[in-house]
Amino acid sequence: MEYKTALHEIVDSVGTRSPDEPTVVFARWSTTLYGFVEVDSIYDTTRSFTEAPGSGLVAEPGTVAGNNPRFQLAVRNSRLGLQMRAPETFGIRVSGQFECDMQGTQLPVSTASAISPSPYGTEGTFYSSAVLRIRHLNMRVETPWVDILFGQYWTLFGWGPTYQVNRVEFGGMPAEIYQRTPQLRISKTVASYPVRFDAAIGAFRPVQRDSGAPDVQGGLRFAIDAWKGLQTQGATGTTISSASFGLSGLLRHVAVNDFGAAAGNTNTQDLYMDAFAADAFLPIIPAKSTTANAALSIHGEFSTGYGDGDIFSTGSAGINFPTIPGTTYTPDIDPGIVTYDQRGGLHAIEWTTYLVGAELYLPPRSRWWISGNYGHLESANSHYYTFGTCGTGPCGVLFAEDWFDANLSSDLTPSIRVGVEYANFNDTYVNGLKAINHRGQLSGFFLF
Repeated sequence: MEYKTALHEIVDSVGTRSPDEPTVVFARWSTTLYGFVEVDSIYDTTRSFTEAPGSGLVAEPGTVAGNNPRFQLAVRNSRLGLQMRAPETFGIRVSGQFECDMQGTQLPVSTASAISPSPYGTEGTFYSSAVLRIRHLNMRVETPWVDILFGQYWTLFGWGPTYQVNRVEFGGMPAEIYQRTPQLRISKTVASYPVRFDAAIGAFRPVQRDSGAPDVQGGLRFAIDAWKGLQTQGATGTTISSASFGLSGLLRHVAVNDFGAAAGNTNTQDLYMDAFAADAFLPIIPAKSTTANAALSIHGEFSTGYGDGDIFSTGSAGINFPTIPGTTYTPDIDPGIVTYDQRGGLHAIEWTTYLVGAELYLPPRSRWWISGNYGHLESANSHYYTFGTCGTGPCGVLFAEDWFDANLSSDLTPSIRVGVEYANFNDTYVNGLKAINHRGQLSGFFLF
């Protein structure tokens, strides 16, 4: 039982269709090695993105980046993980997880610099000398009463990774809740076949460390264990999942330095922000194993809230802090969460998102499958923070984004997976300008 419980946390990386993970047992302590080697070839019609598009801005037409394509060959999304389990003691099970990839923060790429040595990186080092990055680093304590997770893992907001869409390209996708962060989470599962209830609450890394308080997230989920379907989380996490419905919420506080701080003013402006999300996974053609002859599942996600753009990989959406004459201001918070208006009032950026998708697994034994997704995100107030007149020219501030894709994937063997994807990114800026990027991606995976 403890073995299966611990391995549940690696499903989003290698799923349950990969070969049996190599496990070493010594004195009832066990360690499982897992991960995959990934090789990607990516063509974009603009120079907007690196390998992971997230919800980054599409380069505006009429610019060099917007009018010219980009091609990339990359291995940085390859992944390596260890799952460690201690022997059960007095009904208490303890496990630890360490998982990393090669997408760590690197110097920005530039081929021109008047400074020696250059403060920039090169394209060669970006792709071939990638920096190790922590994905998960946590410990889990399971007791007869409650379960405790302490460390870096998926956010509770959106119940990650349960409702992540199947796609070949890197997550997170536009309008998709997608974040891992340090946390202390307490959860409780009540199961009485055929149904199961999950409840959880936790303290999470604050969106602004100067806020003086952690983010708070909570969630409720209802699952029907007698109604199961086939699902692939991301590109590699193929598993059998129960039909389920999840609700989750986020509350956060910021205390941003006042514009007068540069002149010795010690005041801050405080703001409380919240967000709400609803998720669902529904098997239409049920399946009881990952080798079922055919299966069809659909899923959906909706969210709305203020100051939560970081959870959707939206970046700053082009929103920065205004320049006020006579003031030199250095913000103490990442861009795109809040900003000041030109009168010095602090405001949170609003985002509303929805994401729907479907996965169809084909005979024989679901070794081939197709999937498609559509996502939409928009802001009700980003147009207030362009800090200037847009006219007919570009403002550089995002109003909305529409994204859709189509994927074809296959398991050639239990350890070799290939996938091809077409994706369309359509950005609408606050002045009505539209910027579109077409992406084609071919990827191969060796799962272990």
